[in-house]
Amino acid sequence: MSEKSDTTTDLALLGVLAVLWGASYTFIKIGVETIPPVTFIAARTLIAGGILFAIIRWRGLAMPRDAAAWRRFAFQACLNSVVPFTLVAAAERSVDAGLATILNATSPIFTFLLTALITRHEPVTLRKLVGVGAGIAGICLIIGTQALGGLGHQFWAQLAIVVATVCYACAAIFGRGFKGLDPMLPAAGSMLCGAVMLVPLSLAVDQPWTLTPSSASILALLGLSVFSTALAFVIYFRLIHTLGSVGTTSQAYLRVPIGVGIGAVFLGESLGPTAWAGMAFVVAGVAAMTIPVGKPAFAR
Repeated sequence: MSEKSDTTTDLALLGVLAVLWGASYTFIKIGVETIPPVTFIAARTLIAGGILFAIIRWRGLAMPRDAAAWRRFAFQACLNSVVPFTLVAAAERSVDAGLATILNATSPIFTFLLTALITRHEPVTLRKLVGVGAGIAGICLIIGTQALGGLGHQFWAQLAIVVATVCYACAAIFGRGFKGLDPMLPAAGSMLCGAVMLVPLSLAVDQPWTLTPSSASILALLGLSVFSTALAFVIYFRLIHTLGSVGTTSQAYLRVPIGVGIGAVFLGESLGPTAWAGMAFVVAGVAAMTIPVGKPAFAR
């Protein structure tokens, strides 16, 4: 397969990933209406990890047996599922799915800042710096209005989503270390490790056998687990190796209108003027940082 064909395939997969993750915020919003966040995310990681493990066995692959690999899977799980998934799920009990999409879309900004300050494996350019500034301005427009009105529940929920976004940025960088493994192995390993951490917590805190979730929440959990987690993570780990960490997180600017649109259609959500302005800054900033100029210079 030619390099051009590889790039076309990667860009198509980037679009699919944007749709899968754009829909995830609506799935979460519906799910946490009747399922507590910790239990919801524990079930998400357990179902997704089980599906991925079954596919790995069907393909004839084997999970790593060394302790070092599983320690890396566990650390990736903390960065990419346990902490951010739970924070977003808890936040969406009070924050709209569309607004969560916008705030979470700033992951390329934090990925870039971390690579520029720590790993330095991707180039720093003026256009990316402008993009960072625009993205941060968008976050300030959205969250800043809450701060001006007093540090209410919405403010802390929105701040939790930003913290989750920083975790995703760290995960995108750390995920580069799995190069050489089939993408399904770190995807399954991190999901299973996440389930091992969260299921006991769910049993202790929520006593899930006492819950009576709605049919809508159960269907949202299944959609989130199968499509927006299991399938999405396979695509994600492949793209980390072909497009690089910042390139992979570029689906964030595509994810914003998709996530906001899905929230509007299925949940009847609408954005206020400040949120629209913040979204414009975020999309412009992420696009400036991640859309290649001329010939793509993706990490290989």
